[in-house]
Amino acid sequence: MHRSRRLLATLVALTVVVLAADLAGAPGTDAVRSAAGTVFGPAEELLSPAVHRDDPSAREARAATDADTLAARATEAAAFQRLLRAPETRGRAFVPARVVAVGRTGAAGPERVTIDAGTRDGLRTDLAVVDADGLVGRVVAVSPWTADVLLVGAADLTVSVRVGSGVLGSVGSGATGPRRQRAGELTLTPVQRGVVSRGDAVTTLGSLDGTPYLPGLRVGTVTEVDSDPAALVPTAGVAPAVDVSTLDVVGVLVTPARATPRTATTGGG
Repeated sequence: MHRSRRLLATLVALTVVVLAADLAGAPGTDAVRSAAGTVFGPAEELLSPAVHRDDPSAREARAATDADTLAARATEAAAFQRLLRAPETRGRAFVPARVVAVGRTGAAGPERVTIDAGTRDGLRTDLAVVDADGLVGRVVAVSPWTADVLLVGAADLTVSVRVGSGVLGSVGSGATGPRRQRAGELTLTPVQRGVVSRGDAVTTLGSLDGTPYLPGLRVGTVTEVDSDPAALVPTAGVAPAVDVSTLDVVGVLVTPARATPRTATTGGG
């Protein structure tokens, strides 16, 4: 133990010397720091067992931490495998990411999240974000290492969709509009006459050049159709495909911008 204390005192003294040289701007500081790292690394390995060798609680804490880390990695790997097999990513390029923060919450639940991928990973605004179950939302702000995603169900996000056999419409927050839906439910507003039935699949219609939405992304399932006879086009409730309150591993669909200009056409007559 006395030997360990003497070694610790020596390391502290060397640390002070390196810091003083660094602050003074002495030449060769990088070399000194590198040499110190070479010396301190093995020394730390020697000291750590000396300090914790006879501490069962410390060993148990380290074992518990290691087990938690392994479990978290296994869960993340399983979620990534599900994402790889999802219809939304099949044959499409995407950037995998994890949700690292939850932003504002609206009447229908979370409206924004932050993911750990950004411009350095090739992201830009107006890209669709999906998980293994379907559409999550779209990128609305990007920094070098992170991006903000506006979620399906947010008050200011509307998605053009196709319902069942072909009825077109839009899906928005169930907390707005003339008819309030149940908590977490979306509102479908058809833009044309047609038959909408309970159980119909709701998917994205698709956007110009696939930005932000490619066609066919799962949005949800019709759960209830408004039977108001006075309504010209009845609205419907939609259960979202994705539970935004449990988001973790997601994928950002990277759709390349159109590089070839369209050829001008002259009309006849």
